[in-house]
Amino acid sequence: MPEFAVSSSTCGETIRVTILLDLNPYVQLTEDQFFDLCQRHPFLKLERTPRGEIVIMPPCGGETGSRNTKLIQRLANWAEADGGGVAFDSNTGFRLPKGGERSPDAAWVARRRWESLLPEDRRKFPPLCPDFVVELMSPSDSLREIQAKMLEYLENGARLGWLLDPETGQALIYRPGRAVEVQVHPRTLSGEDVLVGFVLDLDGIL
Repeated sequence: MPEFAVSSSTCGETIRVTILLDLNPYVQLTEDQFFDLCQRHPFLKLERTPRGEIVIMPPCGGETGSRNTKLIQRLANWAEADGGGVAFDSNTGFRLPKGGERSPDAAWVARRRWESLLPEDRRKFPPLCPDFVVELMSPSDSLREIQAKMLEYLENGARLGWLLDPETGQALIYRPGRAVEVQVHPRTLSGEDVLVGFVLDLDGIL
């Protein structure tokens, strides 16, 4: 039978469970097959690790959903006005260069990279790593696993990443070739030289 691992987090009386399903001994899904699997199950959030394991994540709760909405609204509004890139929410999967499909809570891709993709690649999981990614911790998330995911983004070409943890009020900033910077209860974060001019107001997010 397929092997799977379960991690859970309790929030009040609600238990949220993330499932890691390893089908590799039985079947190895192609990129198109995994995309079709995701389309057939739109109410599940699915990712795939570089090793081919399928990650099944629970829907987020109300507080996390509200924080995510504020995050993507502010990023998307800035990106639309700036015009230098395209913003994406957590429903978008990206096919990373070193393997795996990931769906950051928010992402941004420079317009020149986005427009260089073939139309069919844009319609499926874009075969690139975003220039900028954000992961917003929810009660069901494992900090260790999300930190590993942030390093995975850097290894695949991300130029800036933020890991936001509302529980601790910490913002972890990831940059290629540099140590992770930890800010505690920051009011804003800067897009630096990746999203030039972008300043995220963290009110209601962190």
